[in-house]
Amino acid sequence: MRMIRETTTFGCPAAACVVALWLAAPAGGETIESVRPDVARPDATHVEWLPVPTLGGKQFWADELFFQGWRIQKNVITGHYRLVDPHNRRHGWGTFAQCRNQLAEIRRQRDLPPMHGTAVIVLHGMIRSRSSMNCLCGALRDQGGFTVINITYASTRRSVEEHAQSLARVVENLEGIERIHFVGHSLGNIVIRRYLHDQIDPATGEARDPRFGRMVMLGPPNHGSPIAEVLADNVAFRLVTSTPGQELGVDWPAIEAELATPPFAFGIIAGGRGDGWGFNPLLPGDDDGAVAVESARLAGAADFALLPVLHSLLVLDRAAIERTIRFLQHGYFVSPEDRRPIP
Repeated sequence: MRMIRETTTFGCPAAACVVALWLAAPAGGETIESVRPDVARPDATHVEWLPVPTLGGKQFWADELFFQGWRIQKNVITGHYRLVDPHNRRHGWGTFAQCRNQLAEIRRQRDLPPMHGTAVIVLHGMIRSRSSMNCLCGALRDQGGFTVINITYASTRRSVEEHAQSLARVVENLEGIERIHFVGHSLGNIVIRRYLHDQIDPATGEARDPRFGRMVMLGPPNHGSPIAEVLADNVAFRLVTSTPGQELGVDWPAIEAELATPPFAFGIIAGGRGDGWGFNPLLPGDDDGAVAVESARLAGAADFALLPVLHSLLVLDRAAIERTIRFLQHGYFVSPEDRRPIP
């Protein structure tokens, strides 16, 4: 059923908008807090007597601090912050500083150990949420032995630049982490590349943060999206995807100028049928139903893999997950001899 939805979505622009609207519709409870006047004031602060269950942030929250599963999130509508625990229960809200102070007190009371070792920052794609990356993140943690930082960002509510700024704040607040890898799916890769644009020393061309390690891109629209360009004037598409939808389409030339090629080893996993036709007849050449293989390719990649997998399923595919872990650990997808670098 999922495969049918994928091919139908991109075979018919109208269906694409209907499915996108369904995917983007916020589940109950996500927007209640955002319209309360008492939490929008910069000086407002509140500590919960009992933790309040939340959905963890879907399309209206962006993570800006991560510690042992605890997250400080910013509401992109009101600008206020909240502190949620690893079970997505809210412990308080207010300003960023107030939430950070509350987290510091919780760390003291519970004697939470500092983070350490190697972390993998994971970013989901457009209209998705961090839960879409759970399967991949579980493997990165259990099989790869990494500290996994699965980021929530309001993919359809802010620009790529603003998403990159939130990512920068997450990285800045990673205390104790000695090495940082990145894994992105779809739009998440563009956010990471925009973030890296501001992290490269123009004098040396190297990353300012010495902790950066490797990166794996899953289904990246590294050269924009023809689908987004075709649907640019569609009212429903604009409503659902907002600024990022335009940036991947008609505004791509402007944003592409601010995207960095990672200044460290990176690999690309693209989906496609391997027959030159792909899953979507509306896209040129081979494709995964949403991103053309040629759009996924990026010069400088240390390795490239093509798998017969639809776009949204790349983060669930066993072969893609195994290759992701192997590249982060060793710098290749299959073996040193089987590398397929992109010059």
